[in-house]
Amino acid sequence: MKNRFISLLAVLCFVSVAEVSYAEKDTRPFKFSTTTEKERPELNEETKQLIAAYRKNPSDANLKALRKQVELNYDKVIERKKAKLEELKRTARHKSKIREMEEIVDEVVRDRANRIEQSMRRFTDSRLVPGARDAKDGFLPVLGAAQNVFVAYAPVTCEEYAEFLKESRKKAPTDWKDGKIPEGKNRHPVVNVSYSDAEAYCKWLSRKSKKYIYRLPTAEEWELAAGHMPKDAEFNCTVMKTTCPVDKYAKTLSASGAVDMWGNCWEWTSSKPENAETSGLNAVKGGSFQSPRMSCRTEFREEGRKPTSISEDLGFRVIREER
Repeated sequence: MKNRFISLLAVLCFVSVAEVSYAEKDTRPFKFSTTTEKERPELNEETKQLIAAYRKNPSDANLKALRKQVELNYDKVIERKKAKLEELKRTARHKSKIREMEEIVDEVVRDRANRIEQSMRRFTDSRLVPGARDAKDGFLPVLGAAQNVFVAYAPVTCEEYAEFLKESRKKAPTDWKDGKIPEGKNRHPVVNVSYSDAEAYCKWLSRKSKKYIYRLPTAEEWELAAGHMPKDAEFNCTVMKTTCPVDKYAKTLSASGAVDMWGNCWEWTSSKPENAETSGLNAVKGGSFQSPRMSCRTEFREEGRKPTSISEDLGFRVIREER
């Protein structure tokens, strides 16, 4: 039990850096590179002990000690990123690698307070127990969010959306000929759905349940569910010319244990994007099969769509709350 708990904590912690070779060129984060940063969560003994101490006695003193260690861990990540950037400036053959690493460094520095706060919220969540990342009923706790907030294991699929259309008699997505799921795409994420289409699906699910309410995630909930995107994560991003089944990359798990949170299709949220020049947009998260890999990062917050927008790379997943 103790080892399972420590393994779960490791998934939610910060990262260490090593090098890994890629066999498939299309899956490389850096187009011209034969190696990339491989990031795997690694929880040091000091952090393990402080988390255990807080769980045993959630005092202010123990909370402050844990936060201090989390801040120290994160600052070490920043220093490693900066060192990697300096190395690339000396050795990189293509400026694109340097530009991408500069963007990563800027992001981790800018997002320091937010990322530390998210980690603290996950580490102190009472639902952080062995088995928390097992989707027994298709939903997983969003650690760090409200206690009754759970995220769907995968985006809504075409076959799931077809059940909604059958009962609601709503109009099918534009890529469905004669109202039928495109051949071979039953398990693909449903796309070409507007924000109101996604909301209507959630309301339909809610009407069918006496116990739960379903809705779209906020951008913050989505980020908590996803966690930081490992640099060596495999997913559908500039690999295919269309979507793929939501479980094709089932080994690529988010912090919550959900799949398909990066690439394949953008996902609607109920929040507004950062740095939006105009109002009336909703943030979308996770990137798509058409997106640059850097845009798939969890911390990428500048993408927004009009609620009426539909596209071949935009779908959604749902949040479940207990009534």
